[in-house]
Amino acid sequence: MGDTTQQAVEVHADRAATATVWWMTGPGRGEFRSESAQPPAPGEVAVRTLWTGISRGTESLVARGAVPTSEHERMRAPFQAGAFPFPVKYGYLNVGVVEEGTEALIGRTVFALFPHQSRYVAPAEAVMPVPDSVPARRAVLAGAVETAVNVLWDAAPAIGDRVLVVGAGMIGCAIARLVRGIPGVDVTVADVDQGKADVVEALGARFVHAAAPLGEADIVIEASGSAAGLQLALRSAPTDGEVVVASWYGAEPVPLELGADFHSRRLRIRSSQVGAVAALRRGRRSTRDRLALALRLLEDPAFDLLLGPSVSWRGLPDVTARLADGTAAGLCQTIDWSTP
Repeated sequence: MGDTTQQAVEVHADRAATATVWWMTGPGRGEFRSESAQPPAPGEVAVRTLWTGISRGTESLVARGAVPTSEHERMRAPFQAGAFPFPVKYGYLNVGVVEEGTEALIGRTVFALFPHQSRYVAPAEAVMPVPDSVPARRAVLAGAVETAVNVLWDAAPAIGDRVLVVGAGMIGCAIARLVRGIPGVDVTVADVDQGKADVVEALGARFVHAAAPLGEADIVIEASGSAAGLQLALRSAPTDGEVVVASWYGAEPVPLELGADFHSRRLRIRSSQVGAVAALRRGRRSTRDRLALALRLLEDPAFDLLLGPSVSWRGLPDVTARLADGTAAGLCQTIDWSTP
């Protein structure tokens, strides 16, 4: 890995026509590679990356090589290269500046579902302008907020509802921040980590340790990524209610206790997945509409609370190792591509 990494470092510093790209090559391992950055063709843009973000849940599964074989094609990121499990160029939280191409976009800060690399060329319709009121680093959260929007379209909370979110990670916290804006809604976030209480409460929700009584709920959303979290969500659901599952468990088995009162209380489990617009909106909203909405919602400065530590792009080997062994930052770690 040493020679390839050194070559890529030098390229990133000295040649704007070449991109430095991070590839995962095995569980917890990766290498920097260089790719030629061709001039944009008509209808394309050339983007210099400012920030990329780590989508901890999905990228941890990718870093471990834990994407189920059945999902290898469905879970491909839009601009992924390689194939699961390895080697693979992966990622989908990229914010950069358009330097060439479609005139109306030159100089604009844009978000794209692009992997971790220093620059890229893509169709102009694949990038979304970031509102001037949204800082570039905060804009990497667009993927998390877009997912939260989709989950709430699926869950359909109403005025005055008591909403329980199980899991205070990046997605759970984004859901909590958005749903609190509905008049009269009471939002509780449950998690096993008491250390997340300050962030949850600063977002305007109530934090409860997962082992404590959670109270009654009208809407239950599971975003913990764990079987224990899903079981807790089922225990907390109202009679004749449902649990909307935002987590993706990868290849991990998810055992559930479906005896006791599961049937007598007529509970339902429903998945929510960002790959398609929620069914209640699918006929009227596109994925591009949904992403544009997420970027507008990021005008709220409270979302800065979801940004974890920033590291230089040179730190991606350590970040990948931590993703694989489970010690990565719980919120959105941002990768700074602004330095050579």
